[in-house]
Amino acid sequence: QVQLMESGGGLVQAGGSLRLSCTASGTGLQIAAGGWYRQAPGKERDMIATISSGGRIYYTDSVKDRFTISRDGAKNTVYLQMNSLKPEDTAVYYCNANFFGLSRIYWGQGTQVTVSS
Repeated sequence: QVQLMESGGGLVQAGGSLRLSCTASGTGLQIAAGGWYRQAPGKERDMIATISSGGRIYYTDSVKDRFTISRDGAKNTVYLQMNSLKPEDTAVYYCNANFFGLSRIYWGQGTQVTVSS
């Protein structure tokens, strides 16, 4: 069974950093494209960063120059490096991905990021 598992969330002070990981398991297929989303309490889930199968990267304006998305093919993992964190970055962070050879998009279960002021 294909699964995506996020890790790396936690509590950090404003100005601090965290690195989130999204690792695929249950398949020998490689991640093609991946993305990170977040959902704050009472708000919709928003896309914040994506990386295409060709390496094209997109960031929403609120995280540009602070967050970096990357991919490690050998570990079948997509990362989100988050620097200069702000209290408004507090949310549950989700990753999604699709795989070469599969059309379905898979989601992780989410990891909580809390930034204290």
